[in-house]
Amino acid sequence: MDAGTSSFADLVAACAPETLPGAGAAAAAQLAGVAGAAGAAQGAAGTAGESAGPYLPHGTTIVAARFDGGVVMAGDRRSTAGNMIAQRDIEKVFRSDDFSCVGIAGVAGIGLELVRLFQLELEHYEKLEGRTLSLEGKANRLSAFVRGNMGAALQGLVVVPLFAGYDEDAGRGRIFSYDVAGGRYEERPYHSIGSGSIFAKGSLKKLYTESLSDREVVLACMQALYDAADDDSATGGPDLARQIYPVVAMITADGFRRLSDAESGEYARAVVEERTREPSGPVAPLPPVP
Repeated sequence: MDAGTSSFADLVAACAPETLPGAGAAAAAQLAGVAGAAGAAQGAAGTAGESAGPYLPHGTTIVAARFDGGVVMAGDRRSTAGNMIAQRDIEKVFRSDDFSCVGIAGVAGIGLELVRLFQLELEHYEKLEGRTLSLEGKANRLSAFVRGNMGAALQGLVVVPLFAGYDEDAGRGRIFSYDVAGGRYEERPYHSIGSGSIFAKGSLKKLYTESLSDREVVLACMQALYDAADDDSATGGPDLARQIYPVVAMITADGFRRLSDAESGEYARAVVEERTREPSGPVAPLPPVP
């Protein structure tokens, strides 16, 4: 019963390693009919939603962007299994602790296990050490978890997280991305992962400016997810009929806050109404020609 370490993951690895994410990857890969490890992992950092076996549910597009005072992360609600919609209201953005959140793209089952382990890791550390990890430490710890799934990733069971939080020491929001080998990269001032990431990042590239307020950043992220859904079949747009809207989280000096469905729906309806008038969405103003 002696914890022995402030790392919950190390404790589990010593006591019950079979419960760690990716432990059953070989059997799952056979069921999924995955072949060709090198080809499966290729390009996984940007398109994790397409990398693994076609019959396993996959989560896709996550976006995050900073503003003066914090950071916003948003994710669509669709998961796919091959060409089928596996679930319309899956959640891919999660609170990891009071000042951070994590989103997942890739094989949903492994991604959800990784998030739960990460949440427990941070809670376990805080209870044993009497203080929270720094944001840098949290990002590094998540990197180790992603690296621990490397064996499964090479069999096609790829999951890639996006991590964001408020750095209490620096007094600003920060965003971290990862590759399948656990490489950790700080992104400025916005980033996206998943199969629709190329479209979402293209949208943010035109809409984002450092001067945006928190509400404007939420709206820009919602527009980016709409653009991703417009061009990527694995990304789901706002479903007004079923009242299914993107999950949006905001982290500031006051801590983590997930927008309610009513708040998220307000932004989603505004975007849909605008796209009804102008399907291509807002455009960035061009400077005057000299």
